Amino acid sequence: MATTGSLFDSEPSATPTRPAAAANAPLAERRRPRTLDEYAGQQHLVGPDGVLRRYLNAKRLPSLILWGPPGVGKTTLAHLLAEALGQPFAALSAVNAGVKDVRDVIERARKQRGTVLFIDEIHRFSKSQQDALLGAVEQGIVTLIGATTENPSFEVIPAVLSRAQVYVLEPLSKEVLTELVDKALAEDEKLQQKKVRVAEYGALLMISGGDARKLLNLLEIVVESSLPDAKTGEIVITDAVVQQLAQQNLARYDKGGEMHYDVISAFIKSIRGSDPNAALYYLAVMLEGGEDPKFIARRLLILASEDVGMANPNALMLAQSCFQAVTVIGMPEGDIILGQTVVYLATSPKSNASYKAIRAARALVRQQGVQPVPIPLRNAPTKLMKELGYGDEYQYSHDYAGNFAAQEFMPAALSGQRFYEPGHNAQETKIQERLKQWWGQKYGY
Repeated sequence: MATTGSLFDSEPSATPTRPAAAANAPLAERRRPRTLDEYAGQQHLVGPDGVLRRYLNAKRLPSLILWGPPGVGKTTLAHLLAEALGQPFAALSAVNAGVKDVRDVIERARKQRGTVLFIDEIHRFSKSQQDALLGAVEQGIVTLIGATTENPSFEVIPAVLSRAQVYVLEPLSKEVLTELVDKALAEDEKLQQKKVRVAEYGALLMISGGDARKLLNLLEIVVESSLPDAKTGEIVITDAVVQQLAQQNLARYDKGGEMHYDVISAFIKSIRGSDPNAALYYLAVMLEGGEDPKFIARRLLILASEDVGMANPNALMLAQSCFQAVTVIGMPEGDIILGQTVVYLATSPKSNASYKAIRAARALVRQQGVQPVPIPLRNAPTKLMKELGYGDEYQYSHDYAGNFAAQEFMPAALSGQRFYEPGHNAQETKIQERLKQWWGQKYGY
């Protein structure tokens, strides 16, 4: 769903402004910077000599991809850049938006050229959604700012990537995070109503993991949940207090929020890393939080091919059976099937060789285009095609010993091109031996 509000003003020259956060908004929202001078960290980008500051001084802003971990200010920075230049601003979340939402925003932006279109989690946009942006970016209808926590080289299509500058946002330092806490306690109207002293910062910084948003919201939870000292009236924040309150308040799984992506990421990485115990824990977190079991089963299907692959081809069949069974049975019994599949995949040998192979093949096709199919491999349904020699000299493999006949299947320009690199596991070692026996040095196996 497009987020517009007052962002598309009736006058093209209108400067976008954000209303102040409501008094009952979370602390992280109340403390969101209103100007670049209030922005914490990323001095290599917004400092006096920062590249983005130079763009603002020149009164121009190219399309950007902001790449960095959660909570370092990507969304805020996009708002501030648009506001500094007085450009209209529109925002989409890749989690919720579809191609239609992109086109709707672009149509409205035609009335206000120079609109900054911010797309959060742009790595979650499909190719068709990213393709829908290209014309508007090229024609200057919108200036694109995409935010991603994933390497854009892999997650953003080359056509979009070539039209945007990629800038890396660094994790916030201990000094920056500590200063955020101190300023919040000193300047926030709600927190000023209480007498708070931070005796230890360690647990605050560790639990928030460098995420400024989590840090400020954790700080607010600790302050709101703590009782002042009977004698001094002071709330003293220590590591022990933070850890106790964090366990009570932060161990929730929000399937619609950011933790959703943190948990599914940890789940997938645990299976990929062959740790069934960690994988089962994250599975339990998702199920207890009410996650759709079919969502989990779909991710297992992808993982079975991407991360187990040819090291154990049966994994894909089991994952498919899991998806079908969970769809039919549902919860609560579906957790048994999911648990079995998770253990099976986590304890299977791993290979991403076939995943890398198709990615490499598609990249080559995008770079070089489609090469002519060799004449012997072409279909010959008409007399003319037969006269042109289509299908001639093709050797039917089953007519030869071992059901194999050495012949050229690749287009002439790609003869010997190799995409598939067998992984180092028992199953693919056997595959490599067969390939070497069949093809000798042709593909270098």
